[in-house]
Amino acid sequence: QVQLVESGGGLVEAGGSLRLSCSASGSIFRIHTMGWYRQTPGKQRELVATITSGGNTNYADSVKGRFAISRDNAENPMYLQMNSLKPEDTAVYYCNAKTMMINGRNDFWGRGTQVTVSS
Repeated sequence: QVQLVESGGGLVEAGGSLRLSCSASGSIFRIHTMGWYRQTPGKQRELVATITSGGNTNYADSVKGRFAISRDNAENPMYLQMNSLKPEDTAVYYCNAKTMMINGRNDFWGRGTQVTVSS
């Protein structure tokens, strides 16, 4: 199994910055992709950014140029640097890890961290 713990959320004014962290434990060397997703009430969870073990990144169009995902190696946290924040970035942000199959599972989630951007 893989356990994920997010931190770094909070309240920030529009135009400000936050950095989210996701620490992974357990079978971390089976992780091939990690990512950040976000969800607001009444809406589906949406992709924000992903990063593969090889360092390839992918971003939602809405955050390109403002957010940066990073992860040095399997033993270090994954980060999401969020700059030029907008009120529409307000959401619960979830860390995700995709792995080789572990006991029938290959998709793991953290509990989420709230990000609120005031206008």
